[in-house]
Amino acid sequence: MRRSILVGVISVVIPAHNEERVLGRLLQALSVGPAQEPLEVLVVCNGCTDGTARLAASFPGVRVVQTPEPSKRKALRLADEHVTGFPRLYVDADVELGHQDVLSLALALSEGPVLAAAPRRTVPRDRAGLAVRCYYDVWEELPNVRSGIFGRGVVALSEEGHRRISRLPLLLSDDLAMSSAFTDAERRIVPEATVIVRPPRTWRALLRRRIRAATGTLQAYAGDNGLRTDSRTTKTDLLRVVRRRPALALRMPVFLATAVLASRGAARAHRRRDEDTWLRDDTSRED
Repeated sequence: MRRSILVGVISVVIPAHNEERVLGRLLQALSVGPAQEPLEVLVVCNGCTDGTARLAASFPGVRVVQTPEPSKRKALRLADEHVTGFPRLYVDADVELGHQDVLSLALALSEGPVLAAAPRRTVPRDRAGLAVRCYYDVWEELPNVRSGIFGRGVVALSEEGHRRISRLPLLLSDDLAMSSAFTDAERRIVPEATVIVRPPRTWRALLRRRIRAATGTLQAYAGDNGLRTDSRTTKTDLLRVVRRRPALALRMPVFLATAVLASRGAARAHRRRDEDTWLRDDTSRED
């Protein structure tokens, strides 16, 4: 993959709130790549009280911007004031993505009408509890989860795609908004790129994460933001999953119970207009 194909600088933005335990593995993976394909990596430390900024600055070529406010949404907007390159990737600090994966995503954005791209997702479940494994076994088979670019911790945008996203309001589920802002033809899952997304280890931690996601969905679709609503899961989707993989019928009650409780928690948060509480999952960050 040559710079003649990927013209310009590729910017990688990493919002990080107290991610000292996991950020190093991501930055290490991004640093291992061909010298002729350098990346512009910016870590936005938002509201950090640990050694995240110090760790990020220890990696050659990584720039650090700090803000006292612990807000991922505002960190993403702040990052846009400090980077200029396209394609531009927004990467969660707790995922694992390599240099070559970034190049594959950038290449996809140079092809046809694609404005947004994301990598193939791997969710290792070897250290997760049974209920968590049951949930993700079903969740990963949902049509919208398979085709959407949300829930991967990585979104790559072309310059035109970024212009469209920049017109959206600040939303809790930024990756859902990015996915819903594009048609199927404008977004692509790139099989040559892989991201490792660590799941929660306990069902309680999973529920916290799902309440956060459901709250973000309510917020995104409550207003007239011009977002497509095809990311919602329907009863038909669930029936199709069971028909395609009958063994998942035994796991479906766990999935449905989690989804219902998350929906109720999100509804309470939405009524309180509490769309800022992050409900952080620390179990996926444990060694």
